[in-house]
This record gives sequence, C-alpha cells and structure tokens, in this order.
Amino acid sequence: MEALTATINARWSEGSYRPIVLLRSHHEPVNVFRYYRAANLCYVSSLHDGMNLVAKEFVAARDDEQGVLVLSQFTGAARDLTEALVVNPYDFRQASEALATALQMSSSEQRERMHSMRRVVAEFNVYRWAGRMLVDAAEVRRKDRLTGRFTASRESHA
Repeated sequence: MEALTATINARWSEGSYRPIVLLRSHHEPVNVFRYYRAANLCYVSSLHDGMNLVAKEFVAARDDEQGVLVLSQFTGAARDLTEALVVNPYDFRQASEALATALQMSSSEQRERMHSMRRVVAEFNVYRWAGRMLVDAAEVRRKDRLTGRFTASRESHA
C-alpha cells in the first residue's frame, strides 16, 4: 500500500498537493470525523461483509449533506444505504466508473442521496439495533417456553 501510494503521489502530485495521504496510525474519533467531512467521497471496498461502521460514520459525519458513498455490494451497509453507489469490488471497470461518477456528481444529487442515507442512519441506530436484539431474544424465549410446555403436556398425557 505504501509503495502504491508513493507511485501515485510521484506521478500526480503538484507542489504541496498529494492525491493520497496515507495515515498509518490510530486516529481519535474527532479527527476521523474531520477527514470524513473533508472527503469528496468514501469508498468502502470490502470483499465480504464488513466495514459497515465506516460507511455509516461517513454518512453521520456529513451534516453538510455533501460527499458520495461508494459501497461494495458485499457490505451489509449496502442493503441499508441504498442511495450509495453500490459496486462489485472485483469488477474494476464498474468500481472505476462509480468513482468517476462520484467525483462528477452535482451538489444537488449529493445532497439528495446523503439526506436519504442520513435519515436511515439516524433511524436505525444502536438503540434500534439493541431493541431488535431484545425483541428477538424474547421471541426465542417465548418459543422455547411454548415448545417446553407442549412437550411437558404430551408427556403427562402418555
């Protein structure tokens, strides 16, 4: 990754501008949110389910409703954040076209897409997730109790 970053920066840098700034260290959330807000796009290229939090943090950070989210179809977030540009990360042409589309997207389209995704992130937050987990656990417990009663009832009649 470092070698590729150096190659790209050597070719495309001008003055103090570097197209890629690779930061290999821990970053505090406040700094990560600054990066999210400064980015024109966020590309989550997971090859299997994962990186959902990164995608959702990017959306949450964009209170200016700008920026474009490009998501691998293999992320769970792609099912929730349908206004993202969803790609197959193995298809380099499709991914490249999505990145070009993201960089050329009008501010009004960015705002419309981001507004929709921010509503989803706000509605389906950790509290909703925890609530669903509790409801699901209660349902499993209820079914177990019913199954246990049914089994006990049959045994007492035998």
